[in-house]
Amino acid sequence: MKQTILAGAAIVTPNGVLEGCRLTIRGGRIERISPDNPFDESNNVIRYDGGYILPGFVDVQVNGGGGLLFNDETTVDALRTIAIAHARHGTTALLPTLISEDLQKISEAINAVDAAISLGIPGIIGIHIEGPFLNSKHKGIHDASKFRSLDDAAFEILTKPGSGVRVVTVAPEIVGCEVISRLTRAGVRVAIGHTDATFSQACQALRAGATAFTHLFNAMSPLQSREPGVVGAALVDRGSYVGIIADGAHVHPACIELAINLRGADHVMLVSDAMAGVGCDLEEFDLFGQKISIKDNICRSENGTLAGSNLNMEDAFSNIEEWHSLDLSTISNMASYTPAKFLGIDSSYGAIAPGYRADLVHRSAGGKVTETWIEGIRVQ
Repeated sequence: MKQTILAGAAIVTPNGVLEGCRLTIRGGRIERISPDNPFDESNNVIRYDGGYILPGFVDVQVNGGGGLLFNDETTVDALRTIAIAHARHGTTALLPTLISEDLQKISEAINAVDAAISLGIPGIIGIHIEGPFLNSKHKGIHDASKFRSLDDAAFEILTKPGSGVRVVTVAPEIVGCEVISRLTRAGVRVAIGHTDATFSQACQALRAGATAFTHLFNAMSPLQSREPGVVGAALVDRGSYVGIIADGAHVHPACIELAINLRGADHVMLVSDAMAGVGCDLEEFDLFGQKISIKDNICRSENGTLAGSNLNMEDAFSNIEEWHSLDLSTISNMASYTPAKFLGIDSSYGAIAPGYRADLVHRSAGGKVTETWIEGIRVQ
């Protein structure tokens, strides 16, 4: 079995940065980390001129990329295009995300993801269904005419057998705790989002089995002195995970710092919430009949509503590095290991350690992704 050795760059692990080491890959997995021999010029040694080797980024919320939206094209070809666009920026595992749609479209999206996983499309590991079981008060850019109850027909589609990880974002005051409990027992990971739930309702949803908050601070009841709301529930809970869109438009850096200080990097995960423009030069696109403009790297509708983001995980990582005094291992965990833990795949994804998948990123000393590897194969 072919062996590949990566050397000449510092290796970022969950517990610290290793200098003067090499990374050996065999069969798509990390075989070992060992002291480097700088004089080894073997053909199987790829030597970098500095920089860092990081675990590939894991993004649990990707609406599109490469000029395409998953809502518009629920096909394997579209998923391949989206995955390639994000791999250029270091994302090696992602959940294609379907914004509120009817049940037929949700079923089509699940089938497309299952097919992509079956075909081995690099980077596709499951699906995130963001709505339509949401509260219209916090609809954001979603089409509220699609919103509906999570009845038996919807439950059957959301829990039908399939491949990969399945995440569903719901408003708990709309779907109820009994449904949340049923979903989690069926193997679906439930996230709280686009919700006007009270603090109490959010806490009840967590006890019922919800384990995450979709884009914390955005499209949810805010923290107030007498009613802590969903934001308050997210900040005081100890076990759940919170997604953060670190693009400088969705959340102020001070709020991100608050979340990290209260929840720790082991429960704060970076997400892109990326739309069609990532990985291409798109200046505008259509969403639910609305024209969305991309200006100053921000996606907005004609009335000024934020419409997802034009963020990629490479830039999210760099923004956190610029805004906060955090070491590379901590930021790496937020971009890779923490989302892998939320998805329950942290025994093989999200870290550099023997036995883990060789999903890797080389990041230059200047902070740019220069190479991306998925299962030991260079894809960018």
